[in-house]
Amino acid sequence: MDIIKYSKQHNKFRQKVRDFVNKEIIPCVDQWEKDKMWPRSVWKRCGEEGFLCSGISEKYGGQSLDYLYGLIVTEEFTKARQCGAGPALHSNIVVPYVESYATEENKKKYLPGCISGDIITAVAMTEPDTGSDLASISTTAVETGDEVIINGSKIFISNGISSDLIILAAKDPAVKNPHKAISLYLVEADTTGFSKGRNLGKLGMRSNDTAELFFSNCKIPIQNRLGNKGEGFKLLMSKLQAERLITALWAMVSAEYIYDNTLAFYKNNYGPKKTYLKSQAVEFALVEVVTEIKIARTFMDTLIVDHMEGKNIVTEISMAKYWISELAKKVGNKCLDIFGDQAILESCPIVRTCRDVKAQSIFAGTTEIMKVIIGKSMQL
Repeated sequence: MDIIKYSKQHNKFRQKVRDFVNKEIIPCVDQWEKDKMWPRSVWKRCGEEGFLCSGISEKYGGQSLDYLYGLIVTEEFTKARQCGAGPALHSNIVVPYVESYATEENKKKYLPGCISGDIITAVAMTEPDTGSDLASISTTAVETGDEVIINGSKIFISNGISSDLIILAAKDPAVKNPHKAISLYLVEADTTGFSKGRNLGKLGMRSNDTAELFFSNCKIPIQNRLGNKGEGFKLLMSKLQAERLITALWAMVSAEYIYDNTLAFYKNNYGPKKTYLKSQAVEFALVEVVTEIKIARTFMDTLIVDHMEGKNIVTEISMAKYWISELAKKVGNKCLDIFGDQAILESCPIVRTCRDVKAQSIFAGTTEIMKVIIGKSMQL
């Protein structure tokens, strides 16, 4: 049952992305994992091939392609045994804020570079003392005349080291209501008073750089604010449906990748005259895994179609984000058991992906936050 109706153009684009991944990403991933980031040259190549921000209007140098093209890039990059999060974050999560809420002058200034790969973006919300509760952030933004003065710090910022342009969440300390105190601002990487800290070492997602960011009397022009003053919380909420959908898709493809490689391993190594004995227990485990994956994929694709039709599916996407990200970890654990001794080796084809999925239940709101949202929708 094909819930998503891919056209010939979509399928041709997917093959183009797949060929690029096989030729220019997979052979280099081991080195990028060691370097803890993608080289800028690859971002540029992605831009040249039309893989970044494919939905941005032609007015700004984009292709005005539909939502599925960005999803195809996310899916194919995820299969490359690397996190795939950098370009997906840039294209599907961060840049849409610029397109939707920046001034026309800033759209013309930044969007062409975002599309070409000359400008890499990040969004900075999380702080050392603030996790899921965005209203509790302490980074301040004081607007004085035509300037904004920013002080504070952020942590766990994906694309943080690579980034040229950051969307920063900060609050006006004079506003008592925390939900009305937050505004979003565009900060360029070379702005005086802004500095980047360590490229953090992580359990997984090692080829996606993750940084600490620091702001010390950092001054930016007032026109770098996105939307109106105090609308930051509302703007972030407006994009979270899309962000959580992408995170759920990332987890979905990761689970499928882990299963596909485990099934191939079992078929190649279990049975008469093979390395391992045929096992009904293993076969039952694989049956359970594939059943849950099929159910999850049906739900996932239905939500993609509903999102493209503009439906309000916040609750359903929260369900998908929590359940599929937890499923990916569950699938990883079961499949590592099937690999047995091979699972302790870096050469095991699923080890890297099993590490990467650990973050998917944290990104874009933790599993617990998703359950809170779902519970409220149930009027609990």
